[in-house]
Amino acid sequence: MKEYVGRSFDEERAFYGCRGVRLINCAIAGERDGESAFKECRNVETQKCLFELRYPFWHDKGVKISDCTMSEGCRAALWYSRGITLENTVMHGVKALRECADADMSGCEIRSPEFGWFSRGVKMKNCRVESEYFFLKARRLELEGVDFTGKYSFQYVRDAHLRNCTLSTKDAFWHSVNVTVENCLVKGEYTGWYAQNLTFINCRIEGTQPLCYCKGVKLIDCQMINTDLCFEKSDVSARLTTPVLSIKNPRSGEIFAPAVGEVIRDDPASCCRIVTQG
Repeated sequence: MKEYVGRSFDEERAFYGCRGVRLINCAIAGERDGESAFKECRNVETQKCLFELRYPFWHDKGVKISDCTMSEGCRAALWYSRGITLENTVMHGVKALRECADADMSGCEIRSPEFGWFSRGVKMKNCRVESEYFFLKARRLELEGVDFTGKYSFQYVRDAHLRNCTLSTKDAFWHSVNVTVENCLVKGEYTGWYAQNLTFINCRIEGTQPLCYCKGVKLIDCQMINTDLCFEKSDVSARLTTPVLSIKNPRSGEIFAPAVGEVIRDDPASCCRIVTQG
């Protein structure tokens, strides 16, 4: 593997098509403002590098990025690539990951609108994220210990498992399919509308009008805090550990809760069983 230490590269496609290269304490930056430094490459490693130019990793296979910084100017950093490892890296450019496969991320700081679109097989652990439309239409996701802030997260996602995450978000999990959320805080409005087979286990859900128009939504030992107009038109199975402000026209299934402030049934099609302790 060819190695470069302490150098700067700013030309167009500086390493185009390379096979086996390692950069340490280097910068992809400079006056020539060249794009796509590592396009169509294989087996690339970058350690403690600075990325300030656009589109550095496109159509690559076998990429390891550790302790690096991608500035706001590093737009669309990884697209159409697979076999990616990202460790302790700052990603501040828009659209930092898209249509990638088999990416393993840990300890990263991400501030990137439109992150993760159409990606497959992404694992993310102990990362902090600010984004909008986070992981739109992504598949096969595993997130653990992720602290997320932003709007419109996990829309149209399929086959995902989230553990020990904190999500401060709006319109999360809309149209999602086969998603499990475990030991998480989900705080926001309109969570999970139109989802199919969305399961929450030992979670805390906060905010107005959650889980409406769902098919096969399931809550196991969950808290629902300041939640009103819940479960409208949904097929639901829920065992709750806290009172609910109001439930409106759940379509079918059963809900167990310590108490419900108001049950609204003005739709004759609503036949869900609701059981309270009071």
